[in-house]
Amino acid sequence: MSESLKPTVAAFDLDGTLSEGGSVVHWLRFIAGTRATYAAGFSLLTPLTIGAIRSGSSADNAKERLFHKLLAGRDVAEVQARSREFILQHLEKNGRAHVVARMRWHLDQGHKVVIVSASPQLYVDVVAETFGANGGCGTRLGVDARNKLTGMYLGNNCRGSEKIRRLDEWIAQQGFSSKPIVYAYGNSRGDLKMLTSADHGYDCGKLGRFGALKKFVRLEA
Repeated sequence: MSESLKPTVAAFDLDGTLSEGGSVVHWLRFIAGTRATYAAGFSLLTPLTIGAIRSGSSADNAKERLFHKLLAGRDVAEVQARSREFILQHLEKNGRAHVVARMRWHLDQGHKVVIVSASPQLYVDVVAETFGANGGCGTRLGVDARNKLTGMYLGNNCRGSEKIRRLDEWIAQQGFSSKPIVYAYGNSRGDLKMLTSADHGYDCGKLGRFGALKKFVRLEA
């Protein structure tokens, strides 16, 4: 079958791809307050630093420990409402116009578009809704019987191999009659495996030939 006749999926990372920089720390400050967020970060300075250097499970574990300190026991409905408020403000201020334009091009072509991000599913869903994307895959957070956040992940942090697993799971749920052509857009080493597994991978980062995605086609502004 000609590629032009096959179903097509476009997967976009959020932080550093659709928006400038990271969103998670800003979100935590919005939810828990700046003082509490900085205090929690300082108390976890060693694991957070090791995670930033080593990436992988070290980064995943440090992030989860930070979430637990700042989110455990918070009401889910309240955090959802505040998360919506946060991400709408964040996108308005930090959206990257050329990447958003590329996503809209895919939508205009009738392609299925999904946001795949390590950011919390709580606001990845809002990003997808805001841009008219077909779905979102983010880091899911645990909720207890009282509808309070546990502060722990539900499953795994949505980065690296988990991005591929979640994207494949999402694609399988779409009911395509044949294997789709996949475009993937990212900016960091957390997106490397997703771009490698795609038929067409694009580097949206700012480091160019010095970045982790230097072997991929650059999406220029």
